[in-house]
Amino acid sequence: MSDQHITADSAWVPDACTLPTAERPLRLAEFDQFFRDAVRGVDRLSAEHLRLHLASAVQIEETARDLTVRESSCCSFFAFDLSRSGPEALTLDVRVSAAHVDVLDGLAERAASAQGER
Repeated sequence: MSDQHITADSAWVPDACTLPTAERPLRLAEFDQFFRDAVRGVDRLSAEHLRLHLASAVQIEETARDLTVRESSCCSFFAFDLSRSGPEALTLDVRVSAAHVDVLDGLAERAASAQGER
């Protein structure tokens, strides 16, 4: 993991996030690693809706569930929906309200950047 992903580029993290500031770099690093390992495609369906196409491995699904549950507990403005429409089709939909579009922009940018690092 590079230092670039451990530093807290948290300009897009809103005050509504209750994760302690000291823990944010670690959570960002977890998301960055997840994006590198799992994301196979990124679709921005609307300003408030991001869809991540994930590798279909069971471990990826378990990691996604764990990470999104923990993120929802500190950042209640996120709505995550993990679904499997077939054995090879795992998606993670991320939604926010209009007030938090900038947060979704940051998440989408990180996911897209991580794809290029594989």
